[in-house]
Amino acid sequence: MVSVRDTLGRWGKRVGEATKKAEDLSRNTWQHLKTSPSFTEAALGRIAQGTKVLAEGGYEKIFRQTFETVAEEQLQNSFACYLSTSAGPVMGILYVSSAKLAFCSDNPLPYKSDGKNEWSYYKVVIPLHQLKAVNPSTSRVNLAEKYIQVISVDNHEFWYMGFLNYDGAAQCLQEALQTQNLQSV
Repeated sequence: MVSVRDTLGRWGKRVGEATKKAEDLSRNTWQHLKTSPSFTEAALGRIAQGTKVLAEGGYEKIFRQTFETVAEEQLQNSFACYLSTSAGPVMGILYVSSAKLAFCSDNPLPYKSDGKNEWSYYKVVIPLHQLKAVNPSTSRVNLAEKYIQVISVDNHEFWYMGFLNYDGAAQCLQEALQTQNLQSV
């Protein structure tokens, strides 16, 4: 009887943990899709990004093709999210490597140059030694809206939001900051 009770207790705990993860994922996915000006565009963007990752051989290869890297630099993780800009949220991928935080938009964005429309990917790169702070936060009005503020040593602020894996991103960015702080001591 004790053995059965213990087994059911462990199983119940695992089911509870799995349920919490599923709830978090569904909430994060819903928030991610709502962050975009177009729900449909966001959903299609995620599908296109997944297809690109499969076709090009994974996030590591895309990261190395998109950003300048050194041979010993290792990609730690990548996170689908939005970068808040003055023109509105930009959907893309935030990469965390052993040397930098790097964001690249999923699609090129238009801009004017010499009176002509040009297109370019929106990129932000912060070397880890230039990282000053990582501040996860939640909206007081809507608890589903979660943000991560990243501050560089020259006090530039970058706000990331709409993460599909918010908790993982917050933890990974905190660890990157702690690793950088330990190396600079």
